Parts: sequence; structure tokens; C-alpha cells
Amino acid sequence: MGKGGEQGGDSGEPAAQIRFYTWEEIQKHNLRTDKWLVIERKVYNVTKWANRHPGGQRVISHCAGEDATDAFQAFHINPTLVQKFLKPLLIGELAPGEPSQDRDKNSQLVEDFRALRKTAEDMNLFRASPLFFSLYLGHIIAMEVLAWLMVSYFGTGWITTLILACILTTSQAQAGWLQHDFGHLSVFKKSSWNHIVHKFVIGHLKGASANWWNHRHFQHHAKPNIFQKDPDVNMLHIFVLGDTQPIEYGKKKLKYLPYNHQHEYFFLSEYPPSSLPFSWNATCPFQPSLCEQSNSSNPNSSHPSSGPCAGPRISSGISKHLEPCKAREQPRLGITSMFLESHWFVWVTQMNHIPMEIDSEKHRDWLSSQMAATCNIEQSFFNDWFTGHLNFQIEHHLFPTMPRHNFWKVKPLVKSLCAKYGVQYEEKPLGKAFVDIVG
Repeated sequence: MGKGGEQGGDSGEPAAQIRFYTWEEIQKHNLRTDKWLVIERKVYNVTKWANRHPGGQRVISHCAGEDATDAFQAFHINPTLVQKFLKPLLIGELAPGEPSQDRDKNSQLVEDFRALRKTAEDMNLFRASPLFFSLYLGHIIAMEVLAWLMVSYFGTGWITTLILACILTTSQAQAGWLQHDFGHLSVFKKSSWNHIVHKFVIGHLKGASANWWNHRHFQHHAKPNIFQKDPDVNMLHIFVLGDTQPIEYGKKKLKYLPYNHQHEYFFLSEYPPSSLPFSWNATCPFQPSLCEQSNSSNPNSSHPSSGPCAGPRISSGISKHLEPCKAREQPRLGITSMFLESHWFVWVTQMNHIPMEIDSEKHRDWLSSQMAATCNIEQSFFNDWFTGHLNFQIEHHLFPTMPRHNFWKVKPLVKSLCAKYGVQYEEKPLGKAFVDIVG
């Protein structure tokens, strides 16, 4: 069986002969300084290459010692092209007697899910509609232009300011959903085109960093609601989440805040990020040096504007709308708009995950892992628009690169597969989803 650790990616040369490995040996290589993973039964040593991974080294490290086939398929719109980067990293294959899945995962469920994905591909559900995204971007730009015109013609009185705040809140929220589409490579066939437009939308319209977003958000998708792996559930002792963390805090007698009242002070959590409404996360408002930390933790950030508060500020976010206003009007317009958007962003993004299972790593298959951490909100035209189609969170997590306007088409196939294997498919009204966050 041989260790084979010095072959492949570390040396930059292909292995002289195929070597075979057992899952027992592969699972030992899940350390920071020693990472192997399996894709379609082939074993790769990604230890040194992980630092050059375009999606960040952490997301690939989270899959170390596991079968990463479904994650690999989920995040790459052209897996065949990406294979060329994997060839030098190949060190062997799973032994003939080893199952294709690790840790006694249901192999039939995994195969059926992959067949479902193939069906979705055959139905062209991964093909985006240029008209949809053109109209979506158009309605955002129309709101931006309307805001400018209102300032020019009506000045900056209180009534105008409140109307402007609502328009800019809507524009910024919708721009947030749009950058999400490009960030997931779900619009164009070429990754480079998605990246270019993503940087424009998140940088110029939102004033945030594409690198920072990729670095954090892909971790969330790879390991949703998993402590130590999903940055979205790292609450820095402000909240305790799930069923196991409160027990752990109780045993260790950790009480940084009155957690029995966290459902009440949750409503205050939207206020600190009002200066950065796009990125609600407990790490943002309480780490003053987050920009520097983001740069150091993201190997792909080669310039100083890689933190969450980075971006071409001349034309970013709300600030560009304040230039025509009198100086005394700027604070109330900006604060009101960001205050409203913070609430919009927090409630929409948390309603699909916070009420679901939040726990330590359980090494589930891709379908089961995503289903345990996500739920859907009932479909309607308003819900689709208001949430940026994140009301189809289940389908989005299973197929991150699928254009959002096709989620409703794949939904019946996903529900059927879940019913076949007894996997819970949870869907609820929008109002109930909001209540469940603090319920």
C-alpha cells in the first residue's frame, strides 16, 4: 500500500507507477502540513498546492482525508479544464477493494445524486439566461440613476432623504444578490468573465472585496454549519448556536454574554455592521484589523485592497450617492440606508441556516450534509426577488454554479431523491422562517 507522500504534487513530477491506498491511510493525511484528498477514486497530495488554490487554501483543506468528488464538481464550471492542475498532484488511486466513499457513506445515495446532477446538466439547467441577468442588472442601475435624479431635482429634505434611503437600500441589497451570482460562476461559461463582473459589482456597487468574499463564502458552502470550518457560524462568543455548543459552554462555565437572552439582543446584531451592511458576520464589527487579517489569511490577496472593507471607494456603495448632497445630509442618508440594508441582509441570509442543525464535523455525503444545514422558503415572485432566490437555498447549496432562475426546475428532482432516502426536505413560509431565527 505504500505511503507515497513524496510523489505527485510535492515534486511536480507524475508518479512512475500507480500506487494504491486504503481509506484508513488517506484519512491520516488531513493535517495542516499534510493534505490528501480523493476525486473520482484518484488520490491527490495537495499539501503544498493548497496555498495556490484560487478559492483559498482553507476550503480545500476542509476536504482533506475525504472523498471530495462532489465538492469538486459543485464548485467548478469546467472540471475538465481544472483536471490539468490535478495531474501533477496525483499520487495514486483507491485500492480495488476500497469503496468509492469514505466512512460508510451510502454509496447508492451518492450515485443517485450524481445521476441527478447529470440529469440537470442534460436539461441545460446550468445554462444561464442572458436576458434574466441583463434585466436584473438593469433594474439595479435604474434605481441608482433614479437616486441621482431625485437628489438633483428635489434636493435633500427629510422626505426626499427617506425615499432615497429606501431606493438605495433596495439597490444595494439587490446588488448583493447579483454579486453572489457572479461569485458562484453561475452566469458566464468562462470563469474569467464571471470574476471580472463579480469584481465590478461587489467592488464598485458594494465597496467590498471579491477575494475576501470568495475566501469566506466557499468555506461556508463546502462545510455549511460546521464548527471550525464554516466561518458563518463563528460567533466569537456573541451567540451560542445549535444544540451542542450551549452544552459545551455550560460545562466549561463560559458566559461572555447573557446567552439566555440572545434571542432578544439578536435584534441589535444588525446595528454594528451598518457601516458594512454587505457582510453581516460577528467577525466584522468586532475586529478592527480585519482588513489586515483577511489579507494574511487569504493567499490569493496580492494587493492591499483585499479586506472586506476594501474596494474602489470613489464609486463604491452608498458613498457615491452622497457626493451631490450637502454635507449635513450625508450622515442621515447613509446611516438610514445602511441600517435598513443590514436588517434586510441579516434576516434573509440567516433564515435558511440558523434554525437548522449546527454541529461539529460528521463527515456526511454531499447531499446529506447540505440538507442538514439548509431549508427553503416558499416560492413566490416577491420571495424570489426579495431574497435573490435564496429562498431556494437547498438547490443553491447542492448546485452552487446553477443559475438561480433554474432552481425551481430542479427542485422536484431534489425532493424526489430526498423522499427516496428519507432525507428531510424542509420548506416554510417567509414569516415563519424569520420567527424561527429567534424562536
